[in-house]
Amino acid sequence: MGCPETFAKMPLYDNAKYLIRANLEECERGGKVRAVVIGHFTQAQYDAINAYRASVDLPRLESPEIVMLGSHLYRSRVTRDGYTIDDVMLQIESALADTAMALPTPRMTATRSTTLRADGYGNNVLDEAVYELTQRKPRAELFSVVPKGDTIKPPQKPAV
Repeated sequence: MGCPETFAKMPLYDNAKYLIRANLEECERGGKVRAVVIGHFTQAQYDAINAYRASVDLPRLESPEIVMLGSHLYRSRVTRDGYTIDDVMLQIESALADTAMALPTPRMTATRSTTLRADGYGNNVLDEAVYELTQRKPRAELFSVVPKGDTIKPPQKPAV
C-alpha cells in the first residue's frame, strides 16, 4: 500500500519544525502535549519497514505518516543528556531526512541518517530516530532520537 503524493515531498512537513519546537517547549514548561503530525516516511523507508514486519509476521504499518508528542524525547535528550532544544531539532531533522535508512529490528523500528553531522560538542554523529508503531495507529510515533557516536556529551547544567 503506497501513500499518495506525500512521498514526493521531504519527510518533514513544512510546519513540522514549528510543531516540534512547540511540543518540546511545552515539555520544558512542564505542560501536557498533544500528538502532532510532523511528516512521513519516504517510499523506500515505508516499504523496508513493511517488508520486515511482514517477514516476522507483524502487522504492517498502515500509514507512512509520523506523529510526535515529545515528552519522552525531551526527558531523554534534554533533561537527562543535557542537549538543548536546538540540538534536538537538528537531531530530528537529520534522522528524518529523505536519505535516512530504515532500520527495522525485532526490538525497534528506526531510521538513521547516512551523513555524519558535527554535533557542536566535538563529535561526528549519525542521528537515529526511534519509532513506536502501536500506540498511535495507523501512524508511527517519533518516540526518541539518539545521536549515535556522541562520546562527548554536552556540559551538565547545575541542578536547581
